[in-house]
Amino acid sequence: MAQSAATTTAVPAITPISLRTLAPWAAFFGILMLVLLYFAGAEQGAISVIAGEGVHEWVHDGRHLLGFPCH
Repeated sequence: MAQSAATTTAVPAITPISLRTLAPWAAFFGILMLVLLYFAGAEQGAISVIAGEGVHEWVHDGRHLLGFPCH
């Protein structure tokens, strides 16, 4: 005896994210990326925000990977 009962599964609807909801997050991550880019690319020497070589040493390899000169 074969039963041919069609089973249907409910597919949840995907709601789009509005730009008004996305904009604060995009601004936050954009500013965060600019701060990280500053620390990787320019935090050394005369324009240093944090005194010493600590930040430079932490981002030294990333600086070379991004193509920033540091020596």
